[in-house]
Amino acid sequence: MTLRVLPALVLAAFSGAASAAAFQLWEQNASGLGTAYAGSAAVADNASTIFFNPAGMTNMPGLQMSAGVTGVGPRFEFSDDGSSGLLGTGGNGGNAGGWAAVPNAYFSWQVAPDWFVGLGISAPFGLKTEYDSSNWIGRYQAIKSEITTVNYNPSLAWKVNDKVSLGIGVSYQTIDAEMTSAVPGRLAYSNLKGDDGAWGWNAGALFTLSPAMRVGVSYRSAVNYTIEGNASTALSSTPARADLKLPDTFILSVWQQVSDRWEAMGDLSYTNWSTVNTLNIVNGNTGAQIGSEHFGYEDSWRIAWGAAYKANDAWKLKFGIAYDRTPTTDGNRTARVPDNDRIWLSLGAQWNGGVYGRIDAGYAYLYLRDPSITQTKTFAPGVTSNLRGSYDDSAHLLGVQYSKGF
Repeated sequence: MTLRVLPALVLAAFSGAASAAAFQLWEQNASGLGTAYAGSAAVADNASTIFFNPAGMTNMPGLQMSAGVTGVGPRFEFSDDGSSGLLGTGGNGGNAGGWAAVPNAYFSWQVAPDWFVGLGISAPFGLKTEYDSSNWIGRYQAIKSEITTVNYNPSLAWKVNDKVSLGIGVSYQTIDAEMTSAVPGRLAYSNLKGDDGAWGWNAGALFTLSPAMRVGVSYRSAVNYTIEGNASTALSSTPARADLKLPDTFILSVWQQVSDRWEAMGDLSYTNWSTVNTLNIVNGNTGAQIGSEHFGYEDSWRIAWGAAYKANDAWKLKFGIAYDRTPTTDGNRTARVPDNDRIWLSLGAQWNGGVYGRIDAGYAYLYLRDPSITQTKTFAPGVTSNLRGSYDDSAHLLGVQYSKGF
């Protein structure tokens, strides 16, 4: 892939394997991992609030910074159950998942008593599935699928009064995508690569109902891409492009100080995944369609609940649970994104070192209901590849975050 915007090393660092529904990444910090990201738009305890709710910057005086990384390790293992037609001659493809890093960095600055500015760098979407053998039984459906995004998010917040804060940000988001599969009748593989950059925005409000309770609402806009690159095999290369609209997300969160030692938080989010239906790939010169990938996504939602216990002045323990609904269905599931509904089970801890800053660490196990797949690709009249079977899916997340105020 020709990298027109960012150096290859930066893109490699932001290559994430999907952990939330479809290929959305909730790992915009590691501090929220321990509570399954419950209260994401209301907690506002470090500069990473820039992504989830920029209004939360008003909760942090002076200069603040937060940076971290989350390791995402999904597992996608296929088991055949009656596949037919044009198939690969190999096995089930092994584990199509694997570990990837999702880093982030945020900076917030109080420029006046009621005004705050900030900058966030993160990866809102990411995907990587790659089957062990290029000759696996479903090689005509998919071999490698990779999406990498990097989001640059300058933000502004205004503290209207002691009860209400407002925030807004703009995003410049880059995307790099690659999809490969086998070509029928040839000892070759189709390889589609492309990239683009586009603009979006986010906004939020934070309501401090009492010193012990905050409610946050936020919205992150959709981003429209025209991905341009090449569709190639070993014998030819054709300029290609495809339009892709990544979805918008709405979040409603609550945080409450239940007692001197206990905090509770909740989250409800809605993602407009119906923007991702069919990816039509056209010739970059003529505009004629040369391929397509069908997703058929539906809108999805996520609900989370978490709590934190202050053991002493230095240590805080966290735990959380979430239910994340997939946007795909049994009839539309593909080998590129063999996704399903998932439950998050999270644990975490925070060490407060005072002038030395805070360190958050978290772990989550994602239990996915094993999905079935019935995916048919037609290449010519009477020439089809019918992939039938099921997947054994799960994921582990492990993150660490450092935050400090100046």
